[in-house]
Amino acid sequence: MSKQDYYETLDVDRSADASVLKSSYRKLAMQYHPDRNQGDQAAEAKFKEISEAYEILKDDQKRAAYDQFGHSAFENGGMGGGGGGGFHGFEASGFSDIFEDLFGMAGGGRRRDPNAAQRGADLRYNLSVTLEDAFRGKSEKITIPTSVPCDTCNGNGSKDGSKPSACTQCNGVGKVRSQQGFFMVERTCPSCQGQGLVIENPCNDCHGSGKTNKNKTLDVKIPAGVEEGTRIRLSGEGKAGTRNGQTGDLYIFIDIEYHPIFQRDGSTVFCEVPIPMTTATLGGVIEVPTVGGEKAEVKITPGTSTGQRFQISGKGMPVLNRGTHGDMVIETIVETPVNLNKKQKDLLRDFAEECGDDVSPEASGFFNKVKELWEDLTD
Repeated sequence: MSKQDYYETLDVDRSADASVLKSSYRKLAMQYHPDRNQGDQAAEAKFKEISEAYEILKDDQKRAAYDQFGHSAFENGGMGGGGGGGFHGFEASGFSDIFEDLFGMAGGGRRRDPNAAQRGADLRYNLSVTLEDAFRGKSEKITIPTSVPCDTCNGNGSKDGSKPSACTQCNGVGKVRSQQGFFMVERTCPSCQGQGLVIENPCNDCHGSGKTNKNKTLDVKIPAGVEEGTRIRLSGEGKAGTRNGQTGDLYIFIDIEYHPIFQRDGSTVFCEVPIPMTTATLGGVIEVPTVGGEKAEVKITPGTSTGQRFQISGKGMPVLNRGTHGDMVIETIVETPVNLNKKQKDLLRDFAEECGDDVSPEASGFFNKVKELWEDLTD
């Protein structure tokens, strides 16, 4: 059976440039890749055809030969060599390019500089602070477990001061490859554990890592106005680098503790405040606490009901790095009198008889609607 034209296989015109070829190849290869089509023989065969076509057309010389002679250019000892089958001229290097296209894996890999320094890892620390601390700002001492350059070998990792050499098994790449049927498998080099480097005579204290573990105490400045999830970066306070490489950073994530009185939304502070029924009815002035520890006066208007809000300007949280404050909002909860003595109960009964429905218009309106509804149902 004759082979399909390579350009048709990749669904491109014969004039397609390298970028168009690669784009179409990536799309089709991802669609028909065997890992995405487990057990589908047709998809596997299609993937092989796509890969073969791309392997030829991406190479300028092979493409020129194909354009002139067609498939015969790679048969019977042609450029591709070899006998029948779907992968004439399909070398391991070409296959690694395909892996790189599909999965972003490094191609042949570059040999590492045996003496190259490597940056240390970043660290994360979760710090809980109270709402009052977030309001005022503070300095906090924290202790973190980290790694520092080994004093014995000065971070070199070698007992005698010698420099590391490239691993002979992976040639300094840190990874080794092996062909398993159709696939090329890449794994971490077992000899150097992916470092690409070998220390012949490791330091006794750090065992060749060039680093030792240590607890470090740091002063952390918490700025006024920090919010939940605020991230503070301390440059150079992470783990030590390898072979005297740059130290990583420490990231401190702020967690604001629960507060029994105040709730926060950005720079606005909310507080529920119970008020006596008499104050809600007649109006008056009450004192409320603030996050800053002061007291603020709030004027309650006559006839205030539960859920009514009053705003106090400038008594909220500081706005980070701006020098201003948000507002505080109090929400009233009208408290029903309890534990009344006989005289007080009599006064309330007299008050209720005297007032009638006029002093409770919402309740009166509600029950009038209920009465009308019942009358409609019984008609």
